Formats: sequence, C-alpha cells, structure tokens
Amino acid sequence: MTDATQEGAGGWSPERSAAGGHNPYLIAFVVSIATFMEVLDTTIANVALRHIAGGLAVGLDESTYVITSYLVANAIVLSISGWLSTVIGRKRFYMMCVATFTVASLLCGFAWNLEALVLFRILQGLGGGGMATSEQAILADSFPPHKRGQAFAIYGVAVVVAPVIGPTLGGWITDTYSWHWVFLINVPMGLLSLFLVGTLVKEPSGAEEERQKLLSKGLRVDYVGFALVAIGLGSLEYVLDEGQRNDWFGSNMIIVFAVLAAVSLLALIPWELTREDPIVDLRLLGRRQFGACFLVMLGTGAVLISTTQLLPQLLQTELNYTAMLAGLALSPGGVATLVLMPVVGRLISTVQPKYLIMFGAAVVAFSMWHLTGLSGDITYGYAALSRIFLAIGLPFLFLPVTTASYDGVPPDKTNQASALINVARNIGGSMGVALAQTILAQRQQFHQSRLIEHAAPSDLGYQQTIDAMTRYFQAQGSNASDAASQAVAWVGRTLQQQVDFLAYIDVFWTLAIVAVLMIPTAAVLRPIDLHAPARH
Repeated sequence: MTDATQEGAGGWSPERSAAGGHNPYLIAFVVSIATFMEVLDTTIANVALRHIAGGLAVGLDESTYVITSYLVANAIVLSISGWLSTVIGRKRFYMMCVATFTVASLLCGFAWNLEALVLFRILQGLGGGGMATSEQAILADSFPPHKRGQAFAIYGVAVVVAPVIGPTLGGWITDTYSWHWVFLINVPMGLLSLFLVGTLVKEPSGAEEERQKLLSKGLRVDYVGFALVAIGLGSLEYVLDEGQRNDWFGSNMIIVFAVLAAVSLLALIPWELTREDPIVDLRLLGRRQFGACFLVMLGTGAVLISTTQLLPQLLQTELNYTAMLAGLALSPGGVATLVLMPVVGRLISTVQPKYLIMFGAAVVAFSMWHLTGLSGDITYGYAALSRIFLAIGLPFLFLPVTTASYDGVPPDKTNQASALINVARNIGGSMGVALAQTILAQRQQFHQSRLIEHAAPSDLGYQQTIDAMTRYFQAQGSNASDAASQAVAWVGRTLQQQVDFLAYIDVFWTLAIVAVLMIPTAAVLRPIDLHAPARH
C-alpha cells in the first residue's frame, strides 16, 4: 500500500494498529486510565489550596503556585510531546510520562514545605503533559477512521468528566483525610496503568518505521524552537493564571512575562515554518480542517474549565454551599456526559462532524444563557440543571472536533496533531478562567458604582427600605438604635450580593458569545468520508 493510499484512508492501516491482537476498545480503556488521573489532577488540587496553605504554614496567595507551576510545566511539555513521542516511540514515551507522573505524585504527597511541593508539581506537570497526546495518537492508530468516534468517546469521558468530579472528590478527600491524599491517590492508579499499558499496548510497526527513518537522518533537535515554546507558553500560562491576582498590567512581573510570551510566540512562527523537522508543526494550523478544529477546541476548553471553576465559586461565596455540596452540583452533568459520550461516538459514523459541532455549540450557548437568570433564591436544582445542559452539549463538541482534527492529516503528523489539539484545550481553559475572573472583577466594580448611587440617604427608595427594615429588626427584639444599624448593614449585604450576581450574569453572557462564535467556525469544516473502509 502506498503512502497516498494510506493518507486517503485517513492515515490508518492495519499494520499501524497499536492494539496488536487485543480488542481495540480494551486498549482505549487502558490508555484512558492515566489520562483521567492527569486531567483530574488539574482540578482536584484547587479545592485543597486552603488546607495546603495551612498545612505548610504559607499564605493562600503563595499556595496558588501549586496550581500555576503544574499548568506551566504541563503546557510546555504538551506542545512538544508530539515530537518527543515520534523520537522516543509512542508507547515508550507514554509509559515514561505515566511513571514520571506517578513518582512525582508520591513526592507531592510527602512534600515537607512549599518549595518542595512546587518543585514536585513541576515534575508532575512534565510527566502529565505528554499523556493525553500519546493516548490520542495510540487511539488513532488502534482504530480505522470510521470507528475513531467510538474510541474517542472513551477518551472523552476521561477528559470531560474528570474536571467535573475533581472539585467534589478533592473536597471530600481533604475534609475526610488530608490534602496529602489528593496526590497519593494517583500512585496506585499510575502503577495499574503502567502494568496494563506494558502488557497490552503494542508499538505500531508503521510508527516505529517512521521513528527509525527520522533517526537514520541523524537526530536534529530544534533547540531554538524548544526554547521559544517553553518561554512563550510558560510565560503565557503565568500571565493568564496570575494576572487577575496581580492586577494585570499594574504589575511589573506580569508585564515582563507578557512581553516574553508575545516576543517568543511571534518569533516561533517564522522559525518553525522554515525548519525541516520543527518541534511544533505550525503548518497544521494552516489547514482549513485542522485550524477550525483548533479554534473550536480553544472555545470548548474555555467554557468547560471556566464554568467548572466559576459555578462552585458562585455557590460557595454567594449561597453558602459547602465545597462538597458545590462540587455535587456539577455531578449530574458528569452523569449526562457519561450517557451521551457513546451515543455521540456512534453518531459520528453517520452524521458529519460539522453538524454535530454546530448543534453542540448551540446547546452550550443555551446553557450559558440559562445561567443569566441568576438570582439570590436559585435552588440546587437550577444550578444542577444548568450543568446538565452544558454536559449535553460538550460531547457534541469534544468528540467530533477530536475526530475531525485527524481527517487528512498524514500518518507521520498524528503525534503533532494530537499535541496541538491538547494545547488548544489547555490554553483555552486558562484563557477562559482568566477572561471570566477579569470580567467578574471589572463588572463588580461597574455595578457597584451604579447601584451605590441609589444607596444615598437622599434617595427616597433607600429611605423607605431603611425604615421598613428598621421596623422589621425592632419586631425581632432589637432596640431602635441597633435596629437602624442592622438595617443599614442588611442593605449593604443585599447590595453587594446584587452586584456579585449581576457580574456573574455578565460573565455567562460572555461565555454564551464564545459558544455562539464556535458555530460559524465549525461551518467551514469540509465533509469527511464517514465510511472509509479499512485497507489491508
């Protein structure tokens, strides 16, 4: 079979299968274990920050470096993992990543101070960064094109459901045991993954041939490209994660990292486009199919990760939910995603991905619009229902995007394509969180300045409210002086709550616009061959 024939068949042939003689669905499950663990770890530590800060005797602001250090290391490795996977070998690289992540998790669990924990989290991020990319490439090699949707459904469960259960599981672990177990639970899962992958997964012969062909030319490492990627993405992650806490460009540190990110990423474009063996193949972004998928995945990551952080934050700060109960409000959405993943996996073999993506984006936009109906008396059911709406839309986005992104990609570019799509999800998530928190802070200031205009003693409505609440507190047993003070305090609390709700509503409107913009982006995708036969 010629290379042209391979590419025409979606870049797949039986000799390239990573399943060997095993059922490919078993392989899909096996390689999803470690990725589930890694994605879970990006959110599970968030709810443990207060416990970590207390346990290590540091401030809460300092403890956020536990999150930032992981994300920066993760982003750097993720971007170059496609190249590393090709050079080292897919299976070997995957097992190295799992082993590194597992050992680092053990070290994190026994960290004795913040500096040690941050160092071990960097190591954990370096290990975790390559797992998702390797898994997607293994899945693409294990299944023919017309069955990849079902394979990615299993992978999708790991990537979409893990952030949903992360806050709940993290809250329960830290409340019941200690923050150390947030990291230690990864150890048995990592050992199980290593054993199963080592036993069942096979290095595809086609991929091994590509590796030998690459090495036979002499290994040329793109050191400049690697440095630009590391500095650019690392600095960008730092700016996105720390910007709101440090007043964005009011901080000299943020300005320095923003300039580093801009200069490095701009210089990366001409440098990588002129390399024969680029460490990141940016030419893929120039393809209509892959470029559109990259943009949709950016938006999907932004909505998924920002709402996963924002909704529990809203429920805890404004409605006094416990961390665990706030996490449980997301759980029904996780169930909906679990149910729909295999359904959408089958639909991909009969319906063009572009139509599924457009439907999914419309549902996500509706879920964000639903959340603009926030008020002080929303119920647990309202919060859970909004998450269910979002969870219905996500499989229609994630699976078709992942499947369509490989369409027309040559076999030797599978690793690079997988790396870039995962970079889009991670960077999109960070951008979404930064956007949401910035809009929230700015709109809180705006709404407070507007509402405070009506809280002046000269305002008739304000006077009537103070009089009514003073009488109410007097009826509860307070004297006239105390009742007047309580009335003023009540008006202040109510005004602040309204300010917060209006700001959250503005954030959800913004995320709804992001979701709507994904619809025309998906419309440019070209039709793919849904019934590409397996070539022998």
